[in-house]
Amino acid sequence: MPSPLALTSRAKILLAIGLVVLVGLSVHRMWFAEVPGPYVSFGGSTMGTSWEVKLSGTRLRPNDIRAAAAASERALDEVVALMSTWEPDSEISRFNAHHSEAPFPVTPETLEVVIAAQVVSRTTGGAFDITVGPLVDAWGFGPDGPPEIPPDPERIEAIQQEVGFQRLEVDSLAGTLRKKKSKLEIDLSAIAKGYAVDQVARALDDLGHHDYLIEVGGEIRTAGQKNGGRAWRVAIERPSEGDRAIQETLELTDLSMATSGDYRNYYQQGDKRISHTVDPRTGSPIRHGLASVSVVDPSAMQADAWATALNVLGPESGYALAESQEVAAYFILRQESGFSIRATPPMQALLEQKHEFPLKAAEGF
Repeated sequence: MPSPLALTSRAKILLAIGLVVLVGLSVHRMWFAEVPGPYVSFGGSTMGTSWEVKLSGTRLRPNDIRAAAAASERALDEVVALMSTWEPDSEISRFNAHHSEAPFPVTPETLEVVIAAQVVSRTTGGAFDITVGPLVDAWGFGPDGPPEIPPDPERIEAIQQEVGFQRLEVDSLAGTLRKKKSKLEIDLSAIAKGYAVDQVARALDDLGHHDYLIEVGGEIRTAGQKNGGRAWRVAIERPSEGDRAIQETLELTDLSMATSGDYRNYYQQGDKRISHTVDPRTGSPIRHGLASVSVVDPSAMQADAWATALNVLGPESGYALAESQEVAAYFILRQESGFSIRATPPMQALLEQKHEFPLKAAEGF
């Protein structure tokens, strides 16, 4: 008969083997189990707003998800380090502090965004302008907040003499920016979020992910589809000041969407609504009836810039230019009795190809 000591040793060995088997099964489930639901999501804060990635894939492992989250965050941090006007050591902040008309070397990434902005500026006749920051500040959307009285025409005219996309010279071969006015400053906030979305997409692609939805402060890019074979469904928000509501939905695959509107960032001055969107051509906030415009494009950077430009141009000029440039744009116009809608032909085609199915609250978009 075995001794009690032998039984104890044998029991310990069997217990150890059992634990190894259980741990092995747990590891197998953790590393190889299918992702429950249509996607996994992760996100955080960046650029004064939030970001989120919804990642799809039936064989995602925890390490894959952690690596994707880390790569996404690195991509966003790199954009902030280059293009944030709130970070004093960013490349853009250093350029703005460079009060000289001598060429200023910049990275290829910053150069890419500035060149894209300048192209949209020329195409829109100056409705989009990355040098417009001093005018935005003068109207109360900078660090000092709303003024007690609006800036007078003389002050606006004086500021306009110091700004303007034509006063920024880009040398793509030398990789430099040059100010034609030494105090000229640039602000990429109307295009950098879209660019950041594209950079996150590039990081995910490099890791071998091809099914995802990325959102940074409302700018969206999709690739592939959710688990189950459904396209990513995104919402165009109804431009109301109260509770958030959906105006329209789109199913997007390998496309981006950005929205620009006046219904979140504004203040009242008497009976006037002062929008944060300033028309660089007039130096004053927009005053037309366009509440918001959403643009769909393969590039989130392009969608971001074009949404802002069309919002400045307004419902008539903006629609005409979007139609002539074959931009997929969705205009929501404010009316006395509610809202009216105009969609360019490319946007209408996207709306018509949408597959109707009930939206499950757990899925989101």
